[in-house]
Amino acid sequence: MKPAAAPPLVNCPVCNSAVPWTAENRWRPFCSERCKLIDLGQWATEKYRVAAEEQEPEDPPPPPQ
Repeated sequence: MKPAAAPPLVNCPVCNSAVPWTAENRWRPFCSERCKLIDLGQWATEKYRVAAEEQEPEDPPPPPQ
């Protein structure tokens, strides 16, 4: 029988510390609730943004007859 493999390690997106990717780690991919909340705050204050292409506005619907 093979020995159990070590869980993969990922880096916390906020503090860059090594975090095991396991079901027991309730904050994954973060190392702690603190780092998770810091990341959420970055999104809430719009310091993180998802790039999008600008689109032409659609023509308005025809008026009802």
